[in-house]
Amino acid sequence: MKYRGIVFDKDGTLLDFNRTWLPVYRYAAREFAAGDAELEELLLTQHGYEPDRNRFIGGSLLAAGNNQQIAIAWARQIDKPDQVEGISCRLHEIFHEQGSLHATPVKRLAGTLKKLRQSGRKLGVATADSHQGIINTLQSFDVLHEFDYLAGYDSGHGVKPEAGMVLAFCEQLALDVATVVVVGDNRHDIEMGRNANAGLCIGVLTGTSTRGDLESIADFVLEDISELPDLI
Repeated sequence: MKYRGIVFDKDGTLLDFNRTWLPVYRYAAREFAAGDAELEELLLTQHGYEPDRNRFIGGSLLAAGNNQQIAIAWARQIDKPDQVEGISCRLHEIFHEQGSLHATPVKRLAGTLKKLRQSGRKLGVATADSHQGIINTLQSFDVLHEFDYLAGYDSGHGVKPEAGMVLAFCEQLALDVATVVVVGDNRHDIEMGRNANAGLCIGVLTGTSTRGDLESIADFVLEDISELPDLI
């Protein structure tokens, strides 16, 4: 099979998840806890952060959710259930500001994308972050020009694990979905690919999931995306 397109998740796939998002989530939790250190910790630990391992659990809210989903959970926790929209807007601002400050690429990001692009393949990003969040977190690494397609949870194609972002990539670039590869670090990324009937679904270990989390659902599990050109 000649694979003509690749849809990448962003956080945990193109960016090192824990190095990028732990300081961002800590900043946000500190603000919403308003000086309550115990609440600040609970906003993290009750939604996927494991302090003993200093990392997030694959598939948890903070590993896989979008800012609207996080806002709903946190609004309930800080006893402000009627302020979901305000909290969501503020999270949007924090994620943009802090995300760009702390974004950490996976190794050989630029070189890998360039190699895949030079092979004639179309590249896209499908993320639980916003469309602007893609730009804010990737613009420092001189890779945005490698992508033909960018989709966030707010781009109008639905959210993961729905198939919409992958199908929109195929429609926009006139690709048969059977010739498209989906790459991600979480089960919901792989499920998105499966729901779209993508030709190949690949897991990577630069995010929040373990090999065991991904092996049962992905066609292949790689250490990181630098192994992708040789595989496909």
